[in-house]
Amino acid sequence: MNLGAIVAFVFFVLLSGFLVFFFVKKNSGVRAILRAKEEAKEIYEKAMEEADKIKREASIEAKEKLINLKSDFEDQTRNQRRKLSDMERRLVQKEENLERKFKNLERRERNISNKEQRLFARERELKEQEKENQEIRNKAIANLERIGNLTKEEAKKELIHQIEDEAKLESVQIVREIEEETREKCQNVAKDIISQAIQRSAAEHVVETTVSVVDLPSDDMKGRIIGREGRNIRSLEMATGVDIIVDDTPEAVILSSFDPIRRETARLAIEKLIADGRIHPARIEEVVEKVTQELEEKIKEEGESVALELRIQDLHPELIKLLGKLKYRTSYGQNVLQHSKEVAYLSALMAKEIGADEKIALRAGLLHDIGKAVDREFEGTHTELSVSLAKKCGESKEVRDAIASHHRDVEFSSVEAVLVQAADTLSAARPGARRELLETYIKRLEKLEEVAHSFKGVAKAFALQAGREIRIIVESQRMSDEEASSVAKDIAKKIKEELDYPGQIKVTVIREMRAVEYAR
Repeated sequence: MNLGAIVAFVFFVLLSGFLVFFFVKKNSGVRAILRAKEEAKEIYEKAMEEADKIKREASIEAKEKLINLKSDFEDQTRNQRRKLSDMERRLVQKEENLERKFKNLERRERNISNKEQRLFARERELKEQEKENQEIRNKAIANLERIGNLTKEEAKKELIHQIEDEAKLESVQIVREIEEETREKCQNVAKDIISQAIQRSAAEHVVETTVSVVDLPSDDMKGRIIGREGRNIRSLEMATGVDIIVDDTPEAVILSSFDPIRRETARLAIEKLIADGRIHPARIEEVVEKVTQELEEKIKEEGESVALELRIQDLHPELIKLLGKLKYRTSYGQNVLQHSKEVAYLSALMAKEIGADEKIALRAGLLHDIGKAVDREFEGTHTELSVSLAKKCGESKEVRDAIASHHRDVEFSSVEAVLVQAADTLSAARPGARRELLETYIKRLEKLEEVAHSFKGVAKAFALQAGREIRIIVESQRMSDEEASSVAKDIAKKIKEELDYPGQIKVTVIREMRAVEYAR
């Protein structure tokens, strides 16, 4: 509270006392006046005390505000000083950095200047060397013309041909050294990765054929399966689409069909009919229909089991069903579902080892042969059908590209695509994984030897290790060591272009010199 308010309050109190005194004097006389004076005096004293109290409170409040303002001012001052100190330190650091950069620039400038001087000196040396080479060349040309009676153009061609041969031999030597060193390092790394992946993958392989055998409790059951005038067996064949062969095989009938799902349906239906004992056309149709539904559920469960085993999520229901069908599909005697699982395992493990996308490799490896589940129903290669199904079911472009290139029909678009192709080769081409017709096998071996004999200087060629290696013996008089290395590379390139083969083929060229003398 300020001083003006205090004065106004005192003035108001005095005025009130005066009015009271005047009123008392006018109405009550002297005694009333005296009493009014005393009361006015008391009021005055109280007012003065109240004014002193208010003054003290105002003074205390002003002091507190002053202290607070002073504290705020000191805080702001400290903050400003700290900021100024930080700015000063940063400026000093920037100045030191600029100075250091300036020194580096000066040093680089000196280095560049020295390099320029060396370059100028080198340029002069090269010019002098060029002059000397020109003189030597002129002398060589003159000597060639004098000795060989050759014109300048003929001598030039002879010299160029000689230089080309020397350069080619030197380049072959250098390339061979680099290739051997690189091959050794790459093979060691690749062997480690592949061996680890194969050791951690243990998929089973089930060999299927085009026939299935159903065991019977006795030979009497054959007559019941045939039925009166062959009605039962005709009903079974019409309902399942499978040829049922009842021959002299004891206690067994043979089911023949290229469709493994139909064959499995017929097998299960016959086993149910034998267990039930009622075998007649109406019952056969009922059992076949029931077995077909059960087999569809089993196929779906098999696909779900594979997806769960490989921990693949968000797989389209149609793809799950087609995966289950692959259990009843074979390729060269190899079960396609087990092959797909093994390719998925190997692709994912190798991707993990080299830091590639493990999920893409896993999905592409599992789905790379999914088209084989429908290749009997639709036209096109199994690769085209696989890509089409993957696209229809919402698989990513990376997965589709890896599927499309697993037989090298298109160029590889990613590391994962290369891994899927390598895993497919590992799973299919390892010894015992697939059966191969003898005729196809012999033709491949003959074609290998034919490719080798098409090169000049080849004396003999032998296909070894079931066509996984070809060993070539060349004539030492007609071919040098460097040329033998070049021929090995050319033969490998031609094999790659002209032949279809699983895995890889090792090309070994042998050149030896034999000196023979007789002591008589």
